[in-house]
Amino acid sequence: MPEFHSICVFCSSSDALADPYRDVAEALGVLLGKRRCRLVFGAGRIGLMGIVARAVHAHGGEVVGVIPHALNQPGVTYELADELIITEDMRERKAEMDRRSDAFIALPGGFGTLEEIVEHLTLKQLGYHPKPVVLVNTLGYYDPLLAFFDHMINERFAKAEHREVFHVVGDAEEALAYLDSYEYTES
Repeated sequence: MPEFHSICVFCSSSDALADPYRDVAEALGVLLGKRRCRLVFGAGRIGLMGIVARAVHAHGGEVVGVIPHALNQPGVTYELADELIITEDMRERKAEMDRRSDAFIALPGGFGTLEEIVEHLTLKQLGYHPKPVVLVNTLGYYDPLLAFFDHMINERFAKAEHREVFHVVGDAEEALAYLDSYEYTES
């Protein structure tokens, strides 16, 4: 069973979210911090990004933020990161985050979160990485996406075994329990 020390978290940078979304971000950050994990994330100070980062720090973990130059602005960037990496663009940012991460967890988020997580599902499906990919389905947030994935499979745009390239959980504790039991199988 592999050990996952550097966990990449994709999530919203919006502050206008309901408390259950904020609570799961806090819980994940607390758990990662208590495990002395390294959070790798998009370096946002606001929204779920900031909540996770502050909780990781408050509970003894390390925070690595990766942000493109164009987004690195006062009030936007989590400047307290133990390591803050400024990239030229989003493609370089994603490559740096990928390189530094042992596993990927997606909390609810917007278009950026969706794009990042689907890219990792695709890369894993194609065999480019064996890393776990976990969706935290707070309040059923990902239910419409999961229904669309089923539609893709039913219409034969994707294979049924590709359901195995990701795992869906209900909360932060389940996400880390899944990582603790993770065994890679090719799909």
